[in-house]
Amino acid sequence: MPKTSLPRLHIEGRWFLDEHGRRVILRGVNLGGDCKVPYPDGGTNFPSDFSNHREVSFIGRPFPIAEASEHFSRLRAWGFNCLRLLTTWEAVEHRGPRDYDVAYLDYFTELCRLAGDYGFYLFVDFHQDVWSRMTGGDGAPCWLFDKVGIDYRRIAESECAHVMQHLYDYGRGGRQEDRYPTMSWVRNERRPANGIMWTLFFAGRDFAPGLTIDGVNVQDYMLDHYLGAQREIARRIRDLPNVMGFDSLNEPVPGWIGQSLTYRHLGPSDTNPERAMPGLAWSPLDGLLVSHGVTRSIPELEFDPTSKPNLVAHKQNRTINPERISIWTSAQSDPFQDAGAWRLNNDGTFDILRDDFFQRVGDRKVNLIEDYMGPFFARVAENIRRINPDWILFAELDPLSGFLGPGFPADTPPNTVNAGHWYDVVMAATKMFSPNFSLDVLTGEIATTAEQIQARYERELGKMARMSETVNGGAPTIIGEFGIHFDLNGAGAYRAFHAGDRSDAPWTAHIIALDLMYNALDILLINSTQWNYTASNSNDLAIGDGWNQEDLSIFSRDQQTDPADINSGGRALAGFVRPYARATQGIPRTMKFDRISGTFEFVFEYDPSAAGSTEIFVPRIQYPRGCVLEVSGGNGALDLDGQRAVVKVEHPGEVRVVIRRKPWAP
Repeated sequence: MPKTSLPRLHIEGRWFLDEHGRRVILRGVNLGGDCKVPYPDGGTNFPSDFSNHREVSFIGRPFPIAEASEHFSRLRAWGFNCLRLLTTWEAVEHRGPRDYDVAYLDYFTELCRLAGDYGFYLFVDFHQDVWSRMTGGDGAPCWLFDKVGIDYRRIAESECAHVMQHLYDYGRGGRQEDRYPTMSWVRNERRPANGIMWTLFFAGRDFAPGLTIDGVNVQDYMLDHYLGAQREIARRIRDLPNVMGFDSLNEPVPGWIGQSLTYRHLGPSDTNPERAMPGLAWSPLDGLLVSHGVTRSIPELEFDPTSKPNLVAHKQNRTINPERISIWTSAQSDPFQDAGAWRLNNDGTFDILRDDFFQRVGDRKVNLIEDYMGPFFARVAENIRRINPDWILFAELDPLSGFLGPGFPADTPPNTVNAGHWYDVVMAATKMFSPNFSLDVLTGEIATTAEQIQARYERELGKMARMSETVNGGAPTIIGEFGIHFDLNGAGAYRAFHAGDRSDAPWTAHIIALDLMYNALDILLINSTQWNYTASNSNDLAIGDGWNQEDLSIFSRDQQTDPADINSGGRALAGFVRPYARATQGIPRTMKFDRISGTFEFVFEYDPSAAGSTEIFVPRIQYPRGCVLEVSGGNGALDLDGQRAVVKVEHPGEVRVVIRRKPWAP
């Protein structure tokens, strides 16, 4: 087993620096997509009523320890130097309050240690999507519903959440857009189960002051338990030099904070100037009524490229909760009724008492970023730094903030990184990609060439990078998630593979899409962790990464035809296994790679305070016949067995490094 001694990283302005003063670019991967669900049969491809939620185990996610060498060796061979390592609150505290799964914690600790042995920096991501598995996602333990007075068994059937295990016909299999539309998690966030739980988590003191659990307000209770689960992991990995810190929380959702009680967003308006998104146009009042078993007719918006500038149109209304199922465990009012927002009368009618209930606290108009995300970041930073004062906070805002948001809170803690996420939204929603046609959902502009698509990617990612300037005057950017669906374009690549085509041809669209994304990252010189590597991935359209039919894994067991080949099972490798400057003896200025010609160019300004050499990853996948190294302003050497170029500089000035493919021998 390899033993790699990694120097600790710290941040300086927009850069990560190692102990030698070299500027490090992190190119990593999320490990892994199935960490959202229990092992071995907790994936959404298995029917479940969640009744075993206290007895589940996450040991084996992302893979059993016995398989670690295989997977870490593969990821290292593909050039990654960083992991966004997933866990969940549920994985740690599923049994009940403060009843931590010690065996899982031991497993996770060993995984972190082994990652360092294989040369991986990592940060720990407490992952969630749409609150919990019981609400169609992952994250929080189930017992919290009981604590706030909700019967989790009624959530799906009341339509308060969109849950695959409730809607999917497992006997039928495959895609079922008529029963369970894929990629529905964004729409699920607007449903009442998420609205209730997230509002309580971030703002229970303001909007549910009367709801107490074990003598404390619901917000304090939830946050204390979340931070407690985080501490249990932190204590065990505090001394590992490869652990950089913790993500604050994956893709936090604001709930109903800042929304009018009755407003339905159907398009840009004075109340909300942003575009509306496809799906049901829930108001908070709609959600609260449905949660109490009141049937509602709610407008449904559909994607319509002819409807400009909004790109969505109101096509119909949908009847929600016709069975009149309440999710509350008693006939009493919910905490927002108790606080004076509205009133449900005995005859089924209702009164709106304060339409601005979620918008104002006393005389103060609430601000999601400053009033709630800022204090949350501060609590998480304080929590992890009580364990290790040098740890970095990888902070995430609501995922739309990267496209629309004003920036980070003014009081963001020091030693914080902008760890926002970015996706090609239309590709993610439709699972379609063509380099000859791509729609910008935010502007309505259509790109008809790969160059135009890349330019859009650069603009969008550049905007996210500029948000880092609002973090303590300037901080690094790491795109915590980005990636593509490998079942793009009707999963044609899978059918071709199973028919015997082992060439890159079926994966051309995937390779081009990834290439354009990495080109943009190179130009902007920003860090990234691609979503994702799932060791258990299957090409089955009902399974994918094991969670809600998502399939973004760069590896699949179904495609591993030769276990002796480290690359076997990899998908579209030519799109993401590419050269980049891992550590620079100076300040990176420009970096670009032409996948077609194989030419890599890197320019940096020598920094005499930086010891060590510049190291560039040079993958054999891109240079199968070898390569030629050209250096101006320094000395360089190739170590192709180690898949790297090493450049040493001794005199001030600008250094230019060019790597080219060796020509075919005559």
